[in-house]
Amino acid sequence: MINKRLLIKNLLSHNDENSFYDKKRKIDISQKEGKAKFLKHICALSNSNPKNNSYIVIGVEDEDNKIVGVDFFDDSKIQNLINAYLTNPPIVQYENIPFPHLQDDRVVGLVTIRPINQITSLRKNIWKYYGGSVFFRDGSMSMPKVFDIELKDVNSKIVAAIENHAQNNIEHTLDGVFSFLNKRQDFNPQYKVFKEYFVLCWAGQKKEIKDEFFFSRVDIELINEQVRLFYSDLDEVSIEYDDNRFKIVEYVHLGLQNSYKYYKLEETLIKFEDNANYTINTKLLFEPPEFDKKVLFHIYNSNNALLEKLKKGLSLNKNEQHDIKNLPATYLICYLNLFHEAIDKLNEAKPYLKDYSDEVYNLYKESLRILRKVKYS
Repeated sequence: MINKRLLIKNLLSHNDENSFYDKKRKIDISQKEGKAKFLKHICALSNSNPKNNSYIVIGVEDEDNKIVGVDFFDDSKIQNLINAYLTNPPIVQYENIPFPHLQDDRVVGLVTIRPINQITSLRKNIWKYYGGSVFFRDGSMSMPKVFDIELKDVNSKIVAAIENHAQNNIEHTLDGVFSFLNKRQDFNPQYKVFKEYFVLCWAGQKKEIKDEFFFSRVDIELINEQVRLFYSDLDEVSIEYDDNRFKIVEYVHLGLQNSYKYYKLEETLIKFEDNANYTINTKLLFEPPEFDKKVLFHIYNSNNALLEKLKKGLSLNKNEQHDIKNLPATYLICYLNLFHEAIDKLNEAKPYLKDYSDEVYNLYKESLRILRKVKYS
């Protein structure tokens, strides 16, 4: 089993960007440009390295390989994006890898692209790239190719060596468990061994609501691979497990005018097998709340007026300071109730919410995360 933290260190230490490896400071697939560039790199790496795993490391400075991290990114629907836009789409996995020196909410993103030994191309137009385009790696660049294409394998030995040097062992596993227990001791850290092989650690603030137990500020890691499976400062989570599986049900708190409810968002089920394999399956449970259209129309217009004040740099009164915290979620609710322009307004608000406060910007990112899950399901 590969220790993903070691794998990232090996990639950064021994290899410049090439035909099987790329690094990025960040990616943004919420916008068309960022989505198009991400798909281009997936396509180019898949075509340039047809018989081996390819990798993209996200959260690293390009000049000096400094690990700065990115926000935890829920990858559960990223394969749907790949399938929608690429012909001969490879299997792509996005994992969140914690590093000890990073803040709790920061990780390094690791994208693994499985080999398919087929030509991958864009299925349809996106941003400035045309449907049918084929990309290959040219050094550290992903470039379109318009001539006869031949898939070549030149990386098998070096990729195998990198992955072999990143194999996990008992020392790495024990160090990972102790590190997690020490770091998360403020939120009742626990661990469990599944199938005498897999070690899962989790922590969270436990509370009881109507005879049911929920956790907030949840952090879950698969120690064998040094992969963070789940992290959230905001949402409520229920956890169930037995000797063979670990189930997480995520809830989101949504509502209008001080009337809020918890809605099931997504179920994640991790199954551990006797053959030292495991599977992670996610299922969207979310049913968007429906509200009176007249009420929503009033709130939508109020949000627009508030956004205009932010754009003009005007001061907010006390009520508006309260309303701005609800602005991302209420735009989201409007969009889910068929106010289609609301999502454009939410995207337009991004830089102003980011400048306003970290709290409001985190609420904006949470609304986008919910939208991404719903959109690609």
